[in-house]
Amino acid sequence: MKIATFNINGIKARAEALPRWLDEAQPDVVLLQEIKSVDENFPRELFEERGYNVETHGQKSFNGVAILSKLPLEDVTLGLPGDDEDEQARWIEATVIGKQALRICGLYLPNGNPVPGPKYDYKLAWMERLYHRARDLMAREEPALMAGDYNIIPQAEDAARPDAWREDALFRPESRTAFRKILNLGFTEAFRACAQGPGHYSFWDYQAGAWNRNDGIRIDHFLLTPQAADLMKDCRIDAEIRGHEKPSDHVPVWVDLDL
Repeated sequence: MKIATFNINGIKARAEALPRWLDEAQPDVVLLQEIKSVDENFPRELFEERGYNVETHGQKSFNGVAILSKLPLEDVTLGLPGDDEDEQARWIEATVIGKQALRICGLYLPNGNPVPGPKYDYKLAWMERLYHRARDLMAREEPALMAGDYNIIPQAEDAARPDAWREDALFRPESRTAFRKILNLGFTEAFRACAQGPGHYSFWDYQAGAWNRNDGIRIDHFLLTPQAADLMKDCRIDAEIRGHEKPSDHVPVWVDLDL
């Protein structure tokens, strides 16, 4: 089962590029972030005609997450538990049935800038809620994953110019500590289990020729429970599509599980 995560930076802007990538890559399941659309305006037919079931958790103009799946989706849940007053559409989860059941959680973690300030406070509070959901997933001792745009640069090697990010919310010590706290529950960070060293990025800013200079960062991640990690065959970044026509500033990351 090939499962991808992709921050598309607006479904309207990616109405041609996203279907083209789907046709080329043929993922079984895709977790989308920043769809920037209310549910009723999401172009479901683009994906349903390609055999995907579609579930969305949308929001006007901002945020928004979705799941596309060629397999049936069961027990769909919207919103990260822990704050009933949080109106930002950043979390969606469902169960996909392949050879066995897999719980998939798609997330768009807050950016948190500027630091300090209420946006950074919200980011850290959101990550604390994520920790509690991650702990619950781990306690189930079943195949599960949490994937999406984490807005976290885990290590210095995950940025082409780490010094430029030292005081950014994506690389602040508090942010990375919160990320490690989740990892330390026993999750496997899929890409780093398959590839080591610098030079692997999933985001390049639109400004200052970042793509042409390979001035990127790696902020899109798959975290797998031990039961899911045991099924992993590969994890890769489709970096080349950043150079295609009308790209997102992110590129897809995908895992292949024996499911």
